[in-house]
Amino acid sequence: MNRQQTSSSVNESASLASRGQVPDRERSSRAGNASPTSANRSIRDGRAGAAGGSGKVASHAIRVLCVDDHAILVEGLRAQFAINGGIEIIGRLATAARLVDEVERLRPDLVLLDIEMPGPDAFEMADRLKRAHPEIRVVMLSAHIRDAYISASFAAGVSAYFSKSDELEDIVSGIHEVMRSQTGTYLLGPKVRDRCRPPGTDHGGGSKSGECTTELSLMADGAPMTLLSSLTAREAEILRLIGKGLSRVQIAAQLCRSVKTVDGHQDRMMKKLGIPARADLMRFAIREGLAQA
Repeated sequence: MNRQQTSSSVNESASLASRGQVPDRERSSRAGNASPTSANRSIRDGRAGAAGGSGKVASHAIRVLCVDDHAILVEGLRAQFAINGGIEIIGRLATAARLVDEVERLRPDLVLLDIEMPGPDAFEMADRLKRAHPEIRVVMLSAHIRDAYISASFAAGVSAYFSKSDELEDIVSGIHEVMRSQTGTYLLGPKVRDRCRPPGTDHGGGSKSGECTTELSLMADGAPMTLLSSLTAREAEILRLIGKGLSRVQIAAQLCRSVKTVDGHQDRMMKKLGIPARADLMRFAIREGLAQA
C-alpha cells in the first residue's frame, strides 16, 4: 500500500469515526486483509502499575505539546506533571489547525491530542503528523469513549488512547510507558481498555498487580475488537436506523426486508452487545454517534 492509499484509508476511518461507524475492512476476519500500516502493532495496558515496555527510557524530561480546547484540563495535567516529575508541557493549542507548524517550531517528544475539538479532524491531523514526524509519539484523549474512536486511533498509527475520566496518574504513567515502548505499540487507558472487553467479562478488578485479567480480542489487522466492530454491516445499518428512532416496520420498509428479518438482526445485535432491550439499543446507537450519520 503506498502513502496515498494509506492516507485515504485513514481519512476513511476518520470520516466514519466522526459518524460513529467502523469501516467494513476493520470488521474482516481474514488475515489477508490486514493493513500494512497496522502490521506488527501490539496492544498494551495503560494503567499505572501495568507491565513496562522494552524501549529506551528518556534521559530527559518528556516534552509534551497539548492540543486541547479545555484549559482547565491542561492546567490539571501541568500540575500533575510537576508533582510526578519527568514530563513538561512546552506548549498548548486550542485547535489542531496549526499542529504541524507548532511541532516544527517546538519539537516535542509527544503530542497529547484531543479528539473532540473544533477545527480539523483529529485523526487526519494525527496521520499527517505521523507521516511528517514519525519519531514523535501521539496520544489521543477524549471525554467520550466511542468504539469508532478506538478503531480510527489505531488506523492513524497513534501510540495511545486515554479517556479524560481516567485517573491523572494513569495518564502520566501512560505517557512514560509510551516513551518506553517500541514503535507500533498501541496503549489503551483503563476505561478505553475496559470498553473493548466482551459483555460480562472481568474488567481487571481481580488483579492486585494492576494487570488485566482478560485478554482483548483482536481484529485481523491487530486492532482491538470493540462491540461495534463485532457487528455485521447489515446489523450496523439497522442499529443506525434504530438510533434515528425508526420503528421495526419502518426499518423493514427502508431496507426492503421483512419485519421478521429485522427482528432477527436485532436479536443477534442484543446478544453481541450484551443489551437487554430495544430501548437500550437506541441509547447505544446515540452514544456511539450513529444517530448523526
